[in-house]
Order: sequence, then structure tokens, then C-alpha cells
Amino acid sequence: MKARVHAGRLRVLIADDERDTVLTLTQLLRDEGHLTRGVYRGAEVLAALQDFDADVVLLDLAMPDRSGWEVARAIRAQSGYERSVLIAMSGIYRQSADRILGAMGEFDHYVAKPCDPAALLALLRGP
Repeated sequence: MKARVHAGRLRVLIADDERDTVLTLTQLLRDEGHLTRGVYRGAEVLAALQDFDADVVLLDLAMPDRSGWEVARAIRAQSGYERSVLIAMSGIYRQSADRILGAMGEFDHYVAKPCDPAALLALLRGP
């Protein structure tokens, strides 16, 4: 993973319209020592990034107000977010990760929902 690490801690922005998903992932990541912020609408992501300089953004692909693809394109178009790692999350898209990533050039990784906690933490720890 190419994210910046601050004393072993990442700043992770979680964007998902499912409140339980945001709360569960927030608790999991905070237990690992990471700093987190959660938003529930795609339209809130760019505003949240203005005051929470995220190293990693977990984006639900199927938010009702704005898709994760739209949000990812907007993030990549913003200056200063080239180093942020974007991770797509979805319970709808069950295709292989390679096919998903090939279709979404903005994303660095894909995780299926519900997220396997061990797999997500391993992804954040990197190689």
C-alpha cells in the first residue's frame, strides 16, 4: 500500500450509506490505532477531506446519492489526493477483484462487503 503512515497510524475516511458498516469499520480501525472519520453520503466525502487529510478512503460503490465511482473520480481530480489510497467496497459487485479494478482506474483496491476484518487489516498493513 502506498499510503502515508504516521507513527504506525493511518487516517481512514469511511464513506457508506449503511450506518452499521461505518460504525463497525470505525471501531475495528480505531482498535488497531488508526484515526477514522465516517460519512454517510457520497456528497459529503470531498467536504470531509478538506479537514480530514485521509491517507485511505474506503468508498461504498452503491451509495444512493452519488456512486463511489463518481466520488473516486472527483477525489482523483482534486490536487493533493494523488497519494491517498482509494478502496472500493461493495456487497453488490461480486466479480473478481481484478475485473473490478480494471473497470475502475481510480481505485487501488477492492473489498467485498461484508468486509472480512482480518483481510481489511492485512490490506491496510501492506506487504
